[in-house]
Amino acid sequence: MSIIYRKSIAVLDKFVPQKLQPLWAHPAGPKTVFFWAPLFKWGLVIAGIGDLSRPADKLSVGQAGALSATGLIWSRYSLVIIPKNWSLFSVNVFVAITSLYQFARAMNYQMNQKKQEAPTS
Repeated sequence: MSIIYRKSIAVLDKFVPQKLQPLWAHPAGPKTVFFWAPLFKWGLVIAGIGDLSRPADKLSVGQAGALSATGLIWSRYSLVIIPKNWSLFSVNVFVAITSLYQFARAMNYQMNQKKQEAPTS
């Protein structure tokens, strides 16, 4: 870890209330990347929610599929690592849900486009 980060944490240690010490000192708490990575990953969830209003023709099947797969894979992974990282689990479940919904919208749109383009005889 960077020396600046370690010194910052040492200073902050003095200000954390006794009641919050178990969370602060947890193996997946704010002193570790296991806390900060899921926190910043919520940006993907917010972006996915923002895309709910995007027209289906502007959605990428590949992107939604990749996000769905990573959300599902990382959800599983977060439950088998030690310490279990419930924050990572929850953010990845939400990534998977939002991207699966977008994937379904994009696929539905593409299938409807193919039906409309098919020649009728």
